[in-house]
Amino acid sequence: MNGVVEPTFTVGIEEEYLLVDPESRDLVVEPPAGLMTALESALGERVTAEFLQSQVEIGTSKCESIREAASELRQLRGKVAEVAKAHGLALLAASTHPKADWDRQKHTDKERYNLLARDIQAPARRLVICGMHVHVGLDDDNLRIDLMGQAAYFTPHLLALSTSSPFWRGRNTGLRSYRMAVFDELPRTGLPAQFDSWGEYQRHLQVLVDAGLIEDGSKLWWDVRPSSRFPTLELRAPDICTRIDDGLAVAAIYLCLLRMLWRLKRTNQRWRRYSNMLIGENRWRAMRYGMEEGLVDFGKGAVVPYADLLEEILELTREDALALDCLDLCEAARDVVARGTSADRQIAIYDAAVNEGLKRSQALDRVVDWLVGETVAGLDSEHT
Repeated sequence: MNGVVEPTFTVGIEEEYLLVDPESRDLVVEPPAGLMTALESALGERVTAEFLQSQVEIGTSKCESIREAASELRQLRGKVAEVAKAHGLALLAASTHPKADWDRQKHTDKERYNLLARDIQAPARRLVICGMHVHVGLDDDNLRIDLMGQAAYFTPHLLALSTSSPFWRGRNTGLRSYRMAVFDELPRTGLPAQFDSWGEYQRHLQVLVDAGLIEDGSKLWWDVRPSSRFPTLELRAPDICTRIDDGLAVAAIYLCLLRMLWRLKRTNQRWRRYSNMLIGENRWRAMRYGMEEGLVDFGKGAVVPYADLLEEILELTREDALALDCLDLCEAARDVVARGTSADRQIAIYDAAVNEGLKRSQALDRVVDWLVGETVAGLDSEHT
């Protein structure tokens, strides 16, 4: 682009899973002792224990393209499911378990998690939630801060596309992403603060570090943030998608949005900055309704159907999707709109089971069975 050096736009994706007993369909409070050893033997540093013992996290390596990340993510999810099955467990990719009790769970005995449990108390013990994080490489510090402030506008759109947590302790919460309601009980969550430079961000962060409140930026759990470990801008808003193709659509659109915002910057333009007060309204709508009731287009001052907003995003980023060779991954989001997110499907399956005369517990078991099957669906294909 006119001699301007383009950012690397490398990609890394992290996913968190729940471990389920296939017979009871409940979470496994204490997994078999050899499970993590077997996972680490198979996947090395790309798999880690999560806060709760009933969770496991995987992360791809630093990938040069979204396609490379997609291929690796399929392998990782498939391998974790395979190892879990060998230990008598099933893998569940959803941001909440339909019927699990949080107060039965045990956190992993690691220093970071012990400190988290001690400092946060009950809100930390309720964290029976899973998400997906997408890292995009932006080597320039000031560029990361600039694009963070603009990309925050789109985080509700990406959350709405990913929702997978409508149930909590056996009840339909009425929210498509109850995970976000649980997570928001923690400090330093939600939309990121607005900063004009990397230096300004660092000064604010240092106040918290110097006061002994946090160790580093990893304790800023915003919906999008500068990673404290890598020169990346990390998207944290989405629920984990039960179908892997849906998650890859979210990741690809985020990647293309960042490149689109960078293109605007190269021509001295930018996305209009809206207050967190306004973006927060869309964030709530995404949590509550997912895609069902639309989001606010602040330029128009009106609620717009989600399908229309998605088409606008796809058009805005078409040039970027072509440049990054991921147009098909982005356009797979239309499939999600057509059939619904995991949350939509879970509710439909539950309601259908109840209407058939099943008891609530049996209807929830049917949802769990569907989630287990969908978690490994499509892992052998590059894109369907």
